[in-house]
Amino acid sequence: MTLAAVFLVLGLALLYFGAEGLVRGSASMALRLGLSPLVVGLTVVAFGTSSPELMVSLRAALAGQGDISVGNVVGSNICNIGLILGLCALITPIATNSQIVRVDIPIMLGITALALALMADGNLGHTEGIVFCAILVAYIVFSIHLARRQPGDTLGTEFGEEVKISKRGLAIDILMVAGGLALLVFGARFLVDGAIIVARTYGWSEALIGLTIVAVGTSLPELATSLLAAVKKESDIAVGNIVGSNIFNLVGILGVTAIVHPLQAAGISAVDLAVMAGFSVLLWPMAYYQQRITRPEGAMLLLGYLAYVLWLVRSA
Repeated sequence: MTLAAVFLVLGLALLYFGAEGLVRGSASMALRLGLSPLVVGLTVVAFGTSSPELMVSLRAALAGQGDISVGNVVGSNICNIGLILGLCALITPIATNSQIVRVDIPIMLGITALALALMADGNLGHTEGIVFCAILVAYIVFSIHLARRQPGDTLGTEFGEEVKISKRGLAIDILMVAGGLALLVFGARFLVDGAIIVARTYGWSEALIGLTIVAVGTSLPELATSLLAAVKKESDIAVGNIVGSNIFNLVGILGVTAIVHPLQAAGISAVDLAVMAGFSVLLWPMAYYQQRITRPEGAMLLLGYLAYVLWLVRSA
């Protein structure tokens, strides 16, 4: 068990710092190419914070651990809304003024509904992966188009304050991207191997490990980004980061992973998928009707997440 703990801690640390390096380096490079901070935030940063999920899901799929691969994505999406947004709203009410954020939430709901339909039989093959990747490309193009039409959006203002060109030069940017990717690869290996050891030691299912330990671990970049944004009163980044990450998780990570290796995840139940959809649906009225997620709503999200995790553990 000591070896498993070392693997888990080392894997989480490598994934976190790898994602940090990848996001900072790639965001700076994108700005050097002339992309606006808003476009960079909606694409490069959103994908970068989801990079741990991608590496872990790929690693697990190639190792024949489909439940960990899919559970990582489903659990991360639940964690993003229930745990991370819940905590952020408890720190300070989260305003959802950005029109872009409010457009992306219905997109997230539509993609979630499609994912539920395609994952109903517990399998994702090459065809489903291609469909997901095509949707990802369309979403990126749409996001860039929308961002250019609304340069004064509040989310763009917040990203402009956070996303900067590095003063250390292009070579350092490239080095950060390469180093970040290397750390992600090794971090994914350690985290998946550690999770498998834990599952075998305690007799837990790989689905349970994927939905909890692995999912929370790979969501650390989203947790750090959103909590920091909440503390700085940059509410739209806090919400936009989560919504964008959930979209990338479903169509990007499941799409790429299913193309590389067909996924079989019989351990992911209809309840797990329903909880993921339920949290997504719950976010919609919070964002629209009051244009803010209040502290009581944050507490409700957090309690809902804790109740789900407790149910998973008791059902193990």
